Amino acid sequence: MIKEIAKLLDRVEYVPIRTGISMRDVPFEAHDIVRVGMIGMGHRGYEQLRLILAMDGVRVTALNDVDEEKAKLGKQRVLDAGGSAPALESDWRALCERTDVDMVYICTSWLLHAEQAIYAMECGKHAAVEVPAATRLEDCWRLVDTSEKTRRHCIMLENTLYEYSEMLVLNLVRAGILGTIVHGEGAYIHEMKKGLFSSPRKHLWRREYHTSHNANLYPTHGLGPIARYMDIHQGDRFTRLVSMSSREAGLSEYRDANFDPDDLRRSEIYACGDMNSSLLQTALGRTVLLQHDVISPRPYSRLNLISGTKGTFCDYPPRIFIEDQPEHDWVSLDAFIEAYESPLWKNIGELARSLGGHGGMDFLMNYRLFQCAREGSVPDMDVYDAAAWSAPGPLSEISVERGNVPLSFPDFTRGGWKDK
Repeated sequence: MIKEIAKLLDRVEYVPIRTGISMRDVPFEAHDIVRVGMIGMGHRGYEQLRLILAMDGVRVTALNDVDEEKAKLGKQRVLDAGGSAPALESDWRALCERTDVDMVYICTSWLLHAEQAIYAMECGKHAAVEVPAATRLEDCWRLVDTSEKTRRHCIMLENTLYEYSEMLVLNLVRAGILGTIVHGEGAYIHEMKKGLFSSPRKHLWRREYHTSHNANLYPTHGLGPIARYMDIHQGDRFTRLVSMSSREAGLSEYRDANFDPDDLRRSEIYACGDMNSSLLQTALGRTVLLQHDVISPRPYSRLNLISGTKGTFCDYPPRIFIEDQPEHDWVSLDAFIEAYESPLWKNIGELARSLGGHGGMDFLMNYRLFQCAREGSVPDMDVYDAAAWSAPGPLSEISVERGNVPLSFPDFTRGGWKDK
């Protein structure tokens, strides 16, 4: 692992030579039916399959999982929904190579995301990949280069962009209600100690990651909506990052309190601090606080705060403060719903909530992905978003390893961010 970190340190300034033209504002080619091959039929993939099967104009043609029984369960789910039997591929590469697949939908562990998305694009398929899209800076750049070279999209499946509050607040920001945006805060704060130890296999790879990396391990859920509010890659970009981690205590204390002294897990040494806090700066001088904590006992939060010269929104619970309010206190969003509610939630929110998936935002994320793919329109997210929102993971590790030094943030658009 020390050698791996050393390699990461050498890649901070890595800027490859562009091998293709920009993928910004590039539409999908239109499809009457989008043919989807899915890699990963674990809990996340199986649930996403359920939502995809509820979409019009989408057909699941192939499935893959390292566990053959999980793949068979996925096949049965397709049949139960009235679809034709998908092919079961034992090798994910074979799935990417199939001629009856237009988009490869990836729901595997973090460490496989970039490799599988890159190969899918090299096979001429669009890639839809779970978060984060990459865990190394080199792989962030490889995703960008491959997308530009192959002219295939790499869409990171960041569902928080489609949550009710995030979409409403985006409309408030774009309408100027909060004034000039100066600061944002995002996070993944989700206590999951028990889950990390829940069984010999479930979450094993995720717990192992805590033994080898001291960083913000899961940056995209908090950062994606803030990036949207700040028009990142649409007139602004992230330029610098500095990161600090607290001491590690919660995971080891939980383990010692719940497992016998002779349990092999008692010998694990955890490298990741309980709380990681990173500060990002943008080209326009905005700042972002980005945090990660899956250990401390506290309620779930993505922070989701955005502050401007005329007001501030803060989530968990959602509330807003506008300058010159009669009472100097937070108020609810109720007064803004009629004018600023997202049309997606207004028109199909009831359906999204009924189908579930994190309160409906998973359904809306998939709805928009396949709507754009069918219509031949520009996707809501592109490969530059996938790279930039994933990059704080490895960057934060480098900053912490070097003694909390500030680092330059790569410009994955190579200057394209200046054009709205």
